[in-house]
Amino acid sequence: MNKVSYRRHRFPVEIIQHAVWLYFRFPLSFRDVEDLLAERGIDVSYETVRCWTLKFGPAYARRLRQTRPKPDARWHLDEVFVSINGK
Repeated sequence: MNKVSYRRHRFPVEIIQHAVWLYFRFPLSFRDVEDLLAERGIDVSYETVRCWTLKFGPAYARRLRQTRPKPDARWHLDEVFVSINGK
């Protein structure tokens, strides 16, 4: 797999990574990501976020999927209700 190149981008790598991570990790729109970055003082348009997600998104999404726990045949109960003598 080719390494992701951030050359010729105006913003630092950390900002691009954070914007793409926000978009794929949480149910946010491009405009929501734009607003979150604006609150941190980063002026970026939603269209730029869209371009970043198209370019860098597949690699980030793949990495997030790999870190997700694998499905298993065992079930874990959160709560247990026990009835004793019909009470």
